[in-house]
Amino acid sequence: MKNKDCILIGYSGHAFVLYSILKAMGKNVFAYCDTNKKNNDPFNLRFLGSENAENAVDAFLQNDFFISIGDNKIRRRISDDFAAREMFPINAIHPTAVIDASVIIAQNGVMIAAGVIINTLTKIGIGVICNTGCIIEHECCIEDFAHIGPGAVLCGNVFIGQQTFVGAGAVIRQGISIGKNVMVGAGAVVIKNVPDNTTVVGCPAK
Repeated sequence: MKNKDCILIGYSGHAFVLYSILKAMGKNVFAYCDTNKKNNDPFNLRFLGSENAENAVDAFLQNDFFISIGDNKIRRRISDDFAAREMFPINAIHPTAVIDASVIIAQNGVMIAAGVIINTLTKIGIGVICNTGCIIEHECCIEDFAHIGPGAVLCGNVFIGQQTFVGAGAVIRQGISIGKNVMVGAGAVVIKNVPDNTTVVGCPAK
C-alpha cells in the first residue's frame, strides 16, 4: 500500500501551489519530475528527471503523484500516458475548499485550491483545475482537463467543455454552455453560449 509521500510532475509556479495544497492535506512532497532540473527550487525537492526516466518510473510505483502543469493539453497528454500504464494521479483538494456533499468529483488528477466553493449537484471531470477562490454554483458540469481560473464565477447550470480555460475573474452567466478548447479571457463576462475552439474576451465577452 502506498505511503503518504508524493511526487510532482512539473515544477514551476502552478506546482508551487500544488505543493501547498498537498502539504495542507498531510502529504509529504519529496520529489519532482520535469524536463530539466530547476534552479528555482523553493522546497528543496529531489529531482527525478523526466516522468519517463527509469528512477522516476520506479518512484511512481511506490508513491503518490500529481501532474502539476497548468496547460490543459500537456496535462492531458501526460495523464493519458500514465493511464495507459494503469497509473493514476491522486486528487489535490485544499481543506479550506467548501464542497457540497452532492458534488461528484472524478477520482484522478483534480485540483481544488484554497477558498474554492463548489455548490449542489455539480460534476467535476478528470484533471480539472479549480483555482484559488473560484465559485462554481449549482448543477454545473466541468468536463475533463478544463481549468477554472482564480476568482472566476460560474453561475448555476453552466457547462464547460474539455480542455477549456476560464481566465481569472471571469463570470459565466447562468445556463451558459461553453464548448471544448475554448479560451475565456480574464475578467470576461460571458452571456451567450460559446462554440468549440473559440477565444472570447471583454464585457460582454465577444
